[in-house]
Amino acid sequence: MKRHATPLFRELLTLFPCVAIIGVRQCGKTTLLQELPNNWKTYDLEKGSDYDQIAKDPDLFFRLNRAHVAIDESQQLPDIFPALRVAIDSDRQQTGRFVITGSSSPDLLHAISESLAGRVAILELSPFNLAEACAKPPSSFFQAINETDSLAKLLTLQPRVELPQLFNYWLQGGYPEPWIKNQTRFHKLWMQNYTQTYIDRDILQLFPGINRQKYRLFIQMLSHLNGTIINYSEVSRALGVSQPTVREYFQIAHGTFIWRHIPAYEKNASKRIIKHPKGYLRDSGLLHYLLHLNDLDSLIAHPQMGRSWESMVIENILRGLAAQGISHDYYHYRTGGGAEIDLVLEGEFGLLPIEIKYGQKITSKSLRGIRDFVRERQCPLGIVINNAERVTQYEENLVGIPFSCL
Repeated sequence: MKRHATPLFRELLTLFPCVAIIGVRQCGKTTLLQELPNNWKTYDLEKGSDYDQIAKDPDLFFRLNRAHVAIDESQQLPDIFPALRVAIDSDRQQTGRFVITGSSSPDLLHAISESLAGRVAILELSPFNLAEACAKPPSSFFQAINETDSLAKLLTLQPRVELPQLFNYWLQGGYPEPWIKNQTRFHKLWMQNYTQTYIDRDILQLFPGINRQKYRLFIQMLSHLNGTIINYSEVSRALGVSQPTVREYFQIAHGTFIWRHIPAYEKNASKRIIKHPKGYLRDSGLLHYLLHLNDLDSLIAHPQMGRSWESMVIENILRGLAAQGISHDYYHYRTGGGAEIDLVLEGEFGLLPIEIKYGQKITSKSLRGIRDFVRERQCPLGIVINNAERVTQYEENLVGIPFSCL
């Protein structure tokens, strides 16, 4: 199954001495390494013999292996990063020499930025987005919003995925292995083992002093906090731990790529803004497993349905932008009066508010929040992602786009 990030990965190898592929466990990082030419050597630091070969003397290893070396799960050996810096600096102008991957480690980015700043390009890989899961090429939506005549190009978008496929993706999530196996029973068992491994191996290994039972309860609580404004004091009381501990738990979940922290958009505020962050579990399949939602009927009838849909669409948009290498920041927006924008993007394309609706019929009243945001901040465009049958232009600078176009 082809990944949309592959062209970006190849491009980065022509520009930087080293490329770091980061992302949640089991999202396809090791598989992406198979895109490398045959003359590359790959070492897996979770394999004892490979670990010992490098750990004995990392500097000597890189003197013997000066280029075309890929190191999987590099966070297992922190000593590798200063040695890699020395190796890169020995021939700074040569590109495409090393690839490293890493997962489930908040310290990984710190180690990369501390030792390899300016020497490495970072590519974040996620589980499948909708188009990847349905074997579709990247949507032109992402390039369209990055161009000057974006509205005209967005109006030409066509649905690319049938609703049954779309809803199956929403229910199942995007982790590659369950998609490849394509068995309901396997999906359930895989999620069970994945969650257990994440807590009992990855988290305990990275944070030996963490209270496993409290953190396990916290992960379960995240499924109910999905898509909500986060109040740390309330979570602290519910868990029976201090606020600093709760903040640390959120940082761990975000740093290990299972939770996405979305800050509030506070710039140029003319109204009272809710400044608390928002967040969601990054994979809808993991969310539904934790909520014990095993079929579409249960999902659609569940009180969390709307927030599940919203978070799944937001994650797909952010995954698509990352795969195209489009630089951006992301926020949520809510005023004290109740006006809300689900996703606010800011990048080279300017300021882009995106509202997400589950239904296909959109009323003028429901567009008031995004209409006011566009007018007050003079945004060139506002987008409403919905389940309509075709793209609809509501107003001069407000367009509705079916999620199936993405």
